[in-house]
Amino acid sequence: MQAVREGDASRLGLLFERHQTALYGFYVRMTGDRQASEDLVQEVFFRMLKYRHTYREDGRFTTWMYHIARNVQADWFRTKLPDAGFEDEEWERLPGRERTEALVESQQEAALVRLALARLPDDKREVLVLSRFQGLQYEQIAELLDCEVGAVKVRVHRALRSLREIYSELTGRKAS
Repeated sequence: MQAVREGDASRLGLLFERHQTALYGFYVRMTGDRQASEDLVQEVFFRMLKYRHTYREDGRFTTWMYHIARNVQADWFRTKLPDAGFEDEEWERLPGRERTEALVESQQEAALVRLALARLPDDKREVLVLSRFQGLQYEQIAELLDCEVGAVKVRVHRALRSLREIYSELTGRKAS
C-alpha cells in the first residue's frame, strides 16, 4: 500500500488479488446480497486509491482496509430501502436428493447458523464476522472500532451468546 500511496497505482491490483475474497466474504455475511457485495468490494478499492494519502505505515493495512470497508457498507445501507433484507431462498436452499442424509443435515445446520447470523443486530454481526470469519485479531478490531481490546472481547462474547439464543429459537432446542 505504501507504493500505491506514493503514486504507483498499478500495485493496487496486487492488493485487490490478495484481499478481494476476504472483503467479499465480509460483505456477503453482512449484507446477504452477493451482487451488492461485489459492487461494495469494487468501491473499497476505488476509495483506497482515492484516499491513499490517509494510509499510515505505522498501522496495519487490513485494519485500514476494513475501516474503509465499514464506511462503504454504512453508505450502502443508508441508500438501501429500509425494508429490504436477506433473501430467504438464498439462505435456506437445501441440496438435492442425491446427497446423503448426513450432508443434508450438515447443510441445514449451516443454513440455520447463517440465518441466525443474519438476524443479529448489525453491530453484533459485524464483530462476529470480523473475528470469526475474517480472522482479524481482537487488537485489530479494537483499533477499527476505536475501543479497548477488553471491550471487543465482551462484544464478541455477547454476540456469540445472542447467536446461540437465536439459533436455539430457530431449532427449537434449548441453548447450552
